[in-house]
Amino acid sequence: MIKPHFAVTVISKDRPGIVADTAEVLLRLGCNVEDSSCTMLGGDFAMILTVSHPKPFPKSRLVDEFRHLHESAGLVAHIRSLSEEEIKLSPPAGELCLISVYGADRPGIVYRVTRELADRRVSITDLNTRLVGTETEPLYVMMLEAYLPEGMSVEDAELLLAGLRGELNVEIGVRAINPVSL
Repeated sequence: MIKPHFAVTVISKDRPGIVADTAEVLLRLGCNVEDSSCTMLGGDFAMILTVSHPKPFPKSRLVDEFRHLHESAGLVAHIRSLSEEEIKLSPPAGELCLISVYGADRPGIVYRVTRELADRRVSITDLNTRLVGTETEPLYVMMLEAYLPEGMSVEDAELLLAGLRGELNVEIGVRAINPVSL
């Protein structure tokens, strides 16, 4: 029997202890955190986790526990049951790379870069953006981790994105990531 898996999305006004409060609920219920990503978004803190339980386990228990955390600490959680197909780890077969984008802030940067990649079947596995610089001279920074499709090299990806440099007035770099085996 496949152990039950859930996607847990948490958001709260930023404060110390959000991760600890979330982890405490999961530990108390006997859940294991298998995968997670956490970040600051403006004045909020956001997390998404994939959790499992070793025995049959109802989603309603997670919902109830997080409802109590919402009432006591203002943390909002959304729980979704995951199917067996959704929990299988099968990274794409192509080359892993890091794509960096830097330039003056303007609408459309995320869309144009990600549309160009999607149209070429590049699989984005992580994306982060930040507005840095000053109020009078904001600088937009976007970092993407992506798998290139079979047959596409890092150099091909750089050429693919070269046309966007002028259109968006940004610098774009692509470099290979060599995963380390532990």
